[in-house]
Amino acid sequence: MSITIVYFSNYSGNTKRFAEKINENAIPIPIKSSDSEPLIMHNPYVLFVPTYGSGSDTHAIPRQVRRFLNNRNNREKLQGVVGFGNTNFGEDFCKAAHMISSKAGVPLVARIEIFGTQDDVIEVKNRLEILYGE
Repeated sequence: MSITIVYFSNYSGNTKRFAEKINENAIPIPIKSSDSEPLIMHNPYVLFVPTYGSGSDTHAIPRQVRRFLNNRNNREKLQGVVGFGNTNFGEDFCKAAHMISSKAGVPLVARIEIFGTQDDVIEVKNRLEILYGE
């Protein structure tokens, strides 16, 4: 697969485990900004992002992801979004991905429940190959 995967995952590691099933070289957005230099993307990528704050407009997107996307270069390289969430959120399921997709004008590639299933892994790989394969 030719597209880079960038993901944010908290300490539970749900999004991380899924992202690494898609591409073992997936790049994490650090949980703590003091852990490293700011992550700057130089190649096109797809963002894997969970929804936080029970889907509230102000807290759905993790602050680390907001900070990452506030970098103009990172916004310009964004090619698509895969959302993670809990269907218990109802209409706010994967709200962070919807918000990012809408604002950045990129496709919402998939919505994944919590940490996904093997069928979800296959489906996301297929969609990424169709959209971004060589």
